[in-house]
Amino acid sequence: MKLVDLFSGCGGFSLGAHRAGFSVPLAFDLDPILTSSYNYNFPSSKLVLTDIAKLSGAEIKKMIGSEVGGIFGGPPCQGFSSIGRREFDDPRRKLLFHFFRLVSEIMPPFFIMENVVGLSYEDAKFELDSAIGIVAKDYNILGPLIMDASDFGAATRRRRLFVIGIASEFSDAISTQDIDELRMPAQNVHSAISDLAGAKFVGDDEGFDIWRIKDRIKFGPYASNLRNREGIFSGNRKTVHAEHVIKRFSEVIPGGTDTIGRHVRLRWEGQCPTLRAGTGSDRGSFQSVRPLHPEEPRVITVREAARLQGFPDLFRFHPTIWHSFRMIGNSVSPVQSQALFVALRRKFEAAGHVI
Repeated sequence: MKLVDLFSGCGGFSLGAHRAGFSVPLAFDLDPILTSSYNYNFPSSKLVLTDIAKLSGAEIKKMIGSEVGGIFGGPPCQGFSSIGRREFDDPRRKLLFHFFRLVSEIMPPFFIMENVVGLSYEDAKFELDSAIGIVAKDYNILGPLIMDASDFGAATRRRRLFVIGIASEFSDAISTQDIDELRMPAQNVHSAISDLAGAKFVGDDEGFDIWRIKDRIKFGPYASNLRNREGIFSGNRKTVHAEHVIKRFSEVIPGGTDTIGRHVRLRWEGQCPTLRAGTGSDRGSFQSVRPLHPEEPRVITVREAARLQGFPDLFRFHPTIWHSFRMIGNSVSPVQSQALFVALRRKFEAAGHVI
């Protein structure tokens, strides 16, 4: 089954599909910065930079060159986010409609749509219901369903809304039980990032800082699934803070919050709060508050954030810290994504369809 990723970003959603055994040969997005590493991370996929509102189902079918097995994606969520302005005239809200429009024009065997929980609020739910109505007669639909990435074994709490549809001619609807079978205990911060301590800087590669984990550092199954054999990774450059900021951060207890910057200090035995993206230059270049390391008086590094979200060490983001955090904050946790695609795979295989 060849899948299409809409609003791909850096590819957290795609990564889960790949890990579940699907092929994702085609991805679409409009942002050249947030997708800048997509081709590096998915060399067998083609990324097309275009306005999805102007894209047609016929064009997608022509580009993929075969039947589309599934469509997935997270339309921009800022217009529905509970921490944003939730303005009705935000043009990004219209992209939810275009996701379902393309599903209706292509009619793939299944689709998965992801967004923020705020889309289920009263002042936005009518837009979701209207969009789902475009395909409701042809698909058996589960959702909107709100799930947390930590319930699938991630080391971060990240509640998101999902709508999953399976074409009526292929199978009945996927059930919450199908998904619940793949739930796993949440990992903690220690299991995700403790083995990165003392990593050695080994050089630069096209603007990326490259590091190697100490050979004798112990690590558990969560880190083991994310590490590579050589212990090589990128994005571990620490933010340089002023002396008075370092002093302030050093006084924040684990689980506490910095009173000025509102930075939460992580606890080794807890989960990371939701990592947020901040905004691009077109929306004021606002930087989202980053958590503090459990022990060191600093904000976490890009790689630490990636580990908490469930990205493997070979995955690259952006040479700059700010854009890398935007990529991670905008992404679907690959851990949660993989679980959803595994559930779909099992559903199709049980119905006799080859993946």
